[in-house]
Amino acid sequence: MSDSVRLDKWLWAARFFKTRALAREAVKGGKVQIDGNRVKPGRLVKDGDRLTVRRADDTFEITVQDLGDRRVSAKLAQEKYIEDPASRARREAAAEQRKQDHQARMERPRRPDKRERRQIINFTKKKE
Repeated sequence: MSDSVRLDKWLWAARFFKTRALAREAVKGGKVQIDGNRVKPGRLVKDGDRLTVRRADDTFEITVQDLGDRRVSAKLAQEKYIEDPASRARREAAAEQRKQDHQARMERPRRPDKRERRQIINFTKKKE
């Protein structure tokens, strides 16, 4: 095994992105940083590098531990890096907040649909 691997290939192998093309686009778009600096997809990742990976609403702050460039199962892929405990806590809190927001939206009263409007009209209509 080599002592460095391309960033886009490592992100794909660690299962942060489904394809290398998606990993490459994320790096080009500034969604992935090494030690707080924007980098290119071909940048070589070394053991101990600190990465910040933004994916949708989640931000991962990780330290590279294993440089394998082979895509493995999700359980084994998690062994390729160590996530900062504060980062994990922030992600879990944000996920819980999104879940609560979704629940609140689902419980919010909505406008009456067509059937309910007919019932309201029939109920409020004066009998002559």
